[in-house]
Amino acid sequence: MSNVAKGILLTGATYVIWGVLPIYWRQIESVSPLEIIAHRIFWSFIFMIFYIKLTGRWEYLKTNLTYIFSDKKKALSIIAASIIISLNWLTYILAVNQGYILEASLGYYINPFVSILFAFFILKEKFSKGEWLAIFIVLIGVVYMTLGVGRIPLLAFTLAVTFGVYGLIKKTINLDATYALAVETAVLAPIALIYIIYLNVTGMNTLEFGVNAETAFTVGTGVVTAIPLLMFAIGAVYIPLSLIGLLQYIGPTLTLLIGIFIYGESFTDTHKISYTFIWSGLILYTIIRFKNSRPRRPKKTVKLTES
Repeated sequence: MSNVAKGILLTGATYVIWGVLPIYWRQIESVSPLEIIAHRIFWSFIFMIFYIKLTGRWEYLKTNLTYIFSDKKKALSIIAASIIISLNWLTYILAVNQGYILEASLGYYINPFVSILFAFFILKEKFSKGEWLAIFIVLIGVVYMTLGVGRIPLLAFTLAVTFGVYGLIKKTINLDATYALAVETAVLAPIALIYIIYLNVTGMNTLEFGVNAETAFTVGTGVVTAIPLLMFAIGAVYIPLSLIGLLQYIGPTLTLLIGIFIYGESFTDTHKISYTFIWSGLILYTIIRFKNSRPRRPKKTVKLTES
């Protein structure tokens, strides 16, 4: 198998996993969202420590920790990233387990455009007229949905903005994805563990530990968080960014279909019109980015000979 094929397979599989995760979260919908997040942070940290130790990368992790926490700005950035991704996880679980799967899907459709706005206003990147047109088309879809359903899709915007801010911070830190997850979860793991212990001591826990499916799914949140990220970190190296941009819409599309066909969420005429605009904008933007990423062939020159 070629490296490109490996990259497509791993990256595509990552987005498939992320797309079907609503089914996983529904298995523990009786557990409170805050308790799920605490377990997700703690067990992700435990999983990453075992993974790094088993793959012989322990020394490199310590080097990264020294590198980050010797710089006050980087240390504050990684703490901020930890808090923001936790807020993103909490919002997603709230959306899925309270019956707003379509809104969760919408959040990850508009997330790339939130990142574009951050790139334009903060990183001072430039975009073509065609790219701005694509952004405007998506904006029409979001505004139409807001007017049609009679409320601002706050869960979708929270997901889009938190993940956009998270990506922006990660870009400034420039840390390998494997170690990033280990460090980010390490920052909040002690707080998460204290919270879990507090809930169980006071009897406020909604998860009853034992040999049962609910406990297995809750502990498994660490695995379903870490495995896709590791797959993405490996696969993304082998394929161009434009292809990653195309593959990333697998996730929210699967989430959308799951919300409609498995959990019976209503897909109204408002949704149809809104998503037509959103998908049109996404397709236009993807085509433009793909064309711009292709290497340009040098123009052939015609030699003129003297007569």
